[in-house]
Amino acid sequence: MSRLWYTRCPAPTPFGITVQKGWLQEEFAADGIDVKALQDADDALIRRSHFTHSQPWSFRQGGNIPALWARAQGSDTRLIGLNWVDEFQALITLDRQLGATPEALAGRRFGFPRNTSANVVDFHRATALRGFSSLLDTVGVQFEDIVFVELPHAPRGLEDAKPAGDAPLDAWLDAQRSHEFAREAEALLRGEADIVFVKGATGLDIANLLNAKILVEISAQPNRLAHANNGTPRPLTVDAQLLRERPDIVERVLARTLDTGGWANAHAADVRSYVGREVRSAEHWVERAYPGGLHRQLTIGLDPQALAALADFKHFLFKWGFIVSDFDFDAWVDPAPLAAALERRRALTPATV
Repeated sequence: MSRLWYTRCPAPTPFGITVQKGWLQEEFAADGIDVKALQDADDALIRRSHFTHSQPWSFRQGGNIPALWARAQGSDTRLIGLNWVDEFQALITLDRQLGATPEALAGRRFGFPRNTSANVVDFHRATALRGFSSLLDTVGVQFEDIVFVELPHAPRGLEDAKPAGDAPLDAWLDAQRSHEFAREAEALLRGEADIVFVKGATGLDIANLLNAKILVEISAQPNRLAHANNGTPRPLTVDAQLLRERPDIVERVLARTLDTGGWANAHAADVRSYVGREVRSAEHWVERAYPGGLHRQLTIGLDPQALAALADFKHFLFKWGFIVSDFDFDAWVDPAPLAAALERRRALTPATV
């Protein structure tokens, strides 16, 4: 083996920070193993593996909808860890007089994004639908009480093109990506929709930019299962062939990602900076969009409650047709690599008296 592939979403994940810090490249340099982002590949099929997870010798951490979709499509992957970061999720409006009551929301137009160029799962649409479902439930509103307004858009995907020349991947992403919720903002400003769903630091940023009214936040929902969406929790998955043939490599990747969790716990300010770069948002919004101590939420694990929430979200995606076939969630999860990585780290930690 001479190369490992990786991909991550612009999201607060320990794997993403591990990549930013160069720790994976450092870990495998002496082995002569190159560590490369899928988005840097010349081959469009390799870049598309960000969604399909079909590329051998690859790791992925980010939004869970593509990971679940890829597994439902038959991609041979294993879930080896995840982290849960509570994030801002809200319904917003420009109507300052609108209240969050069933009577006020009845018949209102909810902007429903649709990616017209998607040849993979439309995760933006699925995320919005889940947000509508969870947040409307807090005020007792059903889907049949509201009006969905299609918001077609055709964003450029991560698999569409590679950086020109030697341009860094992050610089290219900045140039290619419009604001995550630009279409929703446009719909509100043009009067096409009364209410839209936004989330994360970019969602809080756009709400502030629009001087929008926040109707309902996910914090109003005490049921943690309802918080599960594309960004909560975020799974770390690996190509199963790599896991079968080189479990030691997988253990080392996990061990370095666990190192990031330990580092983050003691470096709150640095974490805000790293995550700000990762999500392409100001640290000011990072701090407010991910409350509860972001630096303490970047540890990879296999928390049973997080796994249960992800399994529940899988059923939601299947129910609404975002994944076309169900699969055995428990069989997808492989706890052995994480256990081995934890043991590896314990063996390398000097004993204390």
